[in-house]
Amino acid sequence: MADIFERLIKNYGPLGEHRIKAHGYYTFPKLEGEIGNRMLFRGKEVIVWSLNNYLGLANHPDIRKADADASAEFGLAYPMGARMMSGNSNHHEQLEKELAEFEMKEDAILLNYGYQGIMSAIDALCGRHDVVVYDAESHACIIDGLRLHAGHRYVYRHNDVEDFEKQLQRATALIEKQNRGGILVITEGVFGMAGDQGKLKEICALKDKYEFRLLVDDAHGFGTLGKTGAGAGEEQGCQDEIDLYFSTFAKSMASIGAFIAGPRAIIEFIRYNIRSQIFAKSLPMPYVVGNLKRLEMLRSMPELKERLWKNASHLQNGLKERGFDIGQTDSVVTPVYMKGGVPEASAMVTDLRENYSIFCSIVVYPVIPKGHIIYRLIPTAAHTDEDITTTLNAFSETKEKLDAGIYNVEDVVHMAEAR
Repeated sequence: MADIFERLIKNYGPLGEHRIKAHGYYTFPKLEGEIGNRMLFRGKEVIVWSLNNYLGLANHPDIRKADADASAEFGLAYPMGARMMSGNSNHHEQLEKELAEFEMKEDAILLNYGYQGIMSAIDALCGRHDVVVYDAESHACIIDGLRLHAGHRYVYRHNDVEDFEKQLQRATALIEKQNRGGILVITEGVFGMAGDQGKLKEICALKDKYEFRLLVDDAHGFGTLGKTGAGAGEEQGCQDEIDLYFSTFAKSMASIGAFIAGPRAIIEFIRYNIRSQIFAKSLPMPYVVGNLKRLEMLRSMPELKERLWKNASHLQNGLKERGFDIGQTDSVVTPVYMKGGVPEASAMVTDLRENYSIFCSIVVYPVIPKGHIIYRLIPTAAHTDEDITTTLNAFSETKEKLDAGIYNVEDVVHMAEAR
């Protein structure tokens, strides 16, 4: 019999193998100071493009006051226990009510976290005879939720409506053959890596032809898309056809928690059957009260979304004008696609951080295929024109170095902090 620990330390995985040289710099970096467009990294000010603080609410004085007042009044422990047993409050129910109204749904349920919340929701919704049809580039939380599903699942090529219908036909045939079960389709409002919106309108149009229910993960669309900020469904004019709308507070709201909105009867079923909430402590009151304030500002201050899109357009248009490939993004998420390996990427990101004071996230193998690099830039309402111009100039110069082979190194640059 093998020692399970011995097996683990022989192979730390494709990311873990770089830990000795990467920890604290490329992986697990520590940004310090006030949350905003510029922060401190290893004691030096950098322009930050890696925070999902879309509307700039994280450090807004009204938000800081609401969070502080709620913490002073309730502390972090209240309410104590799971919501079903002893952890419910009028504030929790008020936030659910306002979220449902904002998303134009009958009801909503709060979730402690987005990742475990949607995993547990999939587990609650789907029985062993049900079939799930999902987009190939769905977020890891959806994939992990599907691992809990005992029934069949069919994946369709990313945003390929023709292949989606083909998989829908396969799912329908299986349901008819076994004479039990139903179909749940899962996709995203905005795909967080590439920034392209899911084909929600086209998927909804197929409801006239096939019988299925639609769950949309709109973590990056909530607060950034649609006339009111209600998300990708509102943006595409099909919010009514989305059966279950999910989002997290971690992006536009710059907070903790998540929610699912939909028909009252189904939300009530989820409320009484979602294991991650039934067997977990209730969302602490400071988060709930703080999220009520964030939702109020999101709804009443459209200038925040306007400023976000002004900055996103400036950044994206500037990158395209300089010849960069930003793919098919039609959201504020801004990927920059380049060619190179992990060592080259580490050399380039080091140059950007050390010599240009630009901090952005880099995506390499195994998240994407070998030989490719993605810089994932997240513009926010807090960024300035100066931030964007400085960043565009830095990208132009480092891209020239990448193309000239200056970043060709044999291994990941050793930048780890001493531990």
